[in-house]
Amino acid sequence: MHARHEDGPFAAAPAARMLAQAAIADAIGCMHAGRGDATTRRVAQAATAGGDAWLVTGGTADPAAAAMVNGTAAHALDYDDNFTPGMSHASAVIVPALLAAGGLRVSGRALVDAYLVALQAQAFVGAGVGPGHYAAGWHGTSTIGSVGTAAGVAHLLGADAEGMRRALTLACSFACGTKGQFGTPAKPFHAGLAARNAVEAARLALAGMEGHPRAFEGPQGFAAMFRGAGTPGYDAARIAGTTRHVIATDGVVPKLHPCCGSTHLVVDALTDLRRNAEFAAEDVQAIAVKVGTANRLNLPYTRPEDEMQARFSMNYCVAVALRNGGLVLDDFTPAAVLARRDDPLLARLTMTSWTEAEEAAAPDARLPHRLHLRLRDGRDLRAERMFPRGDLREPFRPEEVRAKFLACCDDAPWAGALHDRLMALDGAADLRPVAPIFGRSGDRC
Repeated sequence: MHARHEDGPFAAAPAARMLAQAAIADAIGCMHAGRGDATTRRVAQAATAGGDAWLVTGGTADPAAAAMVNGTAAHALDYDDNFTPGMSHASAVIVPALLAAGGLRVSGRALVDAYLVALQAQAFVGAGVGPGHYAAGWHGTSTIGSVGTAAGVAHLLGADAEGMRRALTLACSFACGTKGQFGTPAKPFHAGLAARNAVEAARLALAGMEGHPRAFEGPQGFAAMFRGAGTPGYDAARIAGTTRHVIATDGVVPKLHPCCGSTHLVVDALTDLRRNAEFAAEDVQAIAVKVGTANRLNLPYTRPEDEMQARFSMNYCVAVALRNGGLVLDDFTPAAVLARRDDPLLARLTMTSWTEAEEAAAPDARLPHRLHLRLRDGRDLRAERMFPRGDLREPFRPEEVRAKFLACCDDAPWAGALHDRLMALDGAADLRPVAPIFGRSGDRC
């Protein structure tokens, strides 16, 4: 599973490496944006002191603890990317784990290589358990994310194929985390937990520890315990025959909106409607949305009481998008949620979902998310979306990518130059340009 520069298995074409650089930059921006979140601060307070891995909150810690803190920060605001094959927030786990384990003296090319290994491993692990894993309530970020990322960390630390195998088998024992935690501080902590788990599994593997050689496909193994209905398990021949990297075929999906991805197709559909029809928020009499079953279960909060719940509230996200034309980080603060507590638009939204049978019969088990607005003047406006903005089929414009990074970095004077360097990471001799994210200067690495 080693990333290779020449043609061959898992060779990543230049376009794929560019996508990896963009994903790494996005995760680093999200990590900086989440550094002051209450959840991040609590995890940092509990982290064991010692070690020389930098924390985005300031100070240092052991690499595993640093991965935990920085991974939590990367996912704290739910602004980080989605990765469908792994049913995970892949980069929020991978990037903090790699930065903590490898330090800032590794080359940019080595970081990109390790990222690509981790992402492909997450895809392989996810394929064996299928979408039913996520639908059952497992949070792929901390189950699949823990396991796949361990391969990337092991690769970065110099493991050979046998060492990576040991890391993967050990990481199976770290898989944990359910979606019942959504809307609470435990949810972003899952990313930190997965990043920590990956570092621990890789370091244990390099020390010679190992798990069962058939930990994935064997009796009582990962697939047997975690796979969803209708998923046969792991197809070794298909895995061995993979030649195109998953980042080029499926991609990671950066977020335009700082909230649960289960809201994004509907919010994007609202933007689509506004291109073709003029209406104001007060013109809307009723809002009906239809989403996937798992998406509906991800969004239980109709009247959120805090910013965590608001990120998992279709009612809140659509109401704010109707009034403001979009969603930004400042819409998800305690003060913002309190100010909108009595917004009448919250009660005007009803949400239903496709049935499991309908989803099972659909190609790739994917059906559109639908939005229907009924206006006071009698108009009925409808739109639907299969994919969100940011998907490979509708990627962000370069200026949108840069604007998000600058916003995550509070428009700091160093942010623009850092983004430029991250987008050319393959050519970097080391990672010292990333130092400002940790409140440091590069000459103090």
